[in-house]
Amino acid sequence: MITSTSDPNTVEPDYDRLSEIKAFDESKAGVKGLVDAGISKIPRMFIEPPDIHGKGSSFDGRIPTLDLDGIDRDATRRKRVSNEIKDASERWGFFQVVNHGIPLSILDEMLNGARRFFEQDNEEKKVFYTRDPSKPVTYYSNYHLYTSPAANWRDSLSCFMAPIPPDSEKLPAPCRDIMMKYFDQVICLGYTLFELLSEALGLHKNHLRDMGCADGLSTVCHYYPKCPEPELTMGTTKHADFDFLTILLQDQTGGLQILHGEQWVDVPPIPGALLVNVGDLLQLISNDEFKSIEHRVLANNKAPRVSVACFFFLHSSTKLYGPIKELVSQENPPKYGETTVKDFLQHFKLKGLDGSSKLSHLRL
Repeated sequence: MITSTSDPNTVEPDYDRLSEIKAFDESKAGVKGLVDAGISKIPRMFIEPPDIHGKGSSFDGRIPTLDLDGIDRDATRRKRVSNEIKDASERWGFFQVVNHGIPLSILDEMLNGARRFFEQDNEEKKVFYTRDPSKPVTYYSNYHLYTSPAANWRDSLSCFMAPIPPDSEKLPAPCRDIMMKYFDQVICLGYTLFELLSEALGLHKNHLRDMGCADGLSTVCHYYPKCPEPELTMGTTKHADFDFLTILLQDQTGGLQILHGEQWVDVPPIPGALLVNVGDLLQLISNDEFKSIEHRVLANNKAPRVSVACFFFLHSSTKLYGPIKELVSQENPPKYGETTVKDFLQHFKLKGLDGSSKLSHLRL
């Protein structure tokens, strides 16, 4: 049975959290199913502890927006953009890119395709509902549902797109064609960004790609339904991405915030722009030169939010990654031990979205 309460401090001696989670999971209807059922109070399993909620942006700042136009035609411009990426990756860990080469029509259709999937009849969606990560396509609510302190107010659709793309017929019909088109272009953009990041580190432009940073691509489409009590829960809890690099497409709803210093900063969507952020593994191999920054998504009661995140990492890789040798010296020794992507991903799965760094256990 899924219970509801509007007071996180209410004492319910008979409350069985695991039973509530199982009932929610077995419904295969996700958070949207709760909203469609007309709930006015959110289930207790979604309520965040008051002491860690801390909503509200108190910093009037804006992350950098970089224009990629002309970087393949003008060496001087390319150097300037590389320097801008270096500064953004060191100070913010995030930046937006415009004139990135992906047509606005494809961006819009990718968002529309994701929205069509989540807003179709649940009997159609539930065919894809699973917690088996070996499946080529997985629809679920909360990857860390059974381990996180509180469930997040979102549903997700995930699949691995590289190095071996899925059979297109196995993708959901509402977004099948556009997913294949969009991710082909995202992979190309990822290659460009890894070249610029390599140059920003003072390395040959192919260095990060030659290390295998762009060998795998996983995508997660998120759907954040309207929430009747957004002040009690989160769309996504505070976390940093575990991968090398993330490219995020988001609609115009807003709600994403990044932690800059000790202050939460809103990331207003820019039409046609894509948001890029450094992941934990890139922070590790750059020896802390680039920063993987914590971020979160607020729940809202205004409109559903849709986003499409593309994560660059090869989940099965057993190659050892540590600080790049060209970036370390006697004056700047390695700050981390080595790990494989496979082991680091397993650590991430065990930790869940608990708000703590996934790199701390590797720090020397």
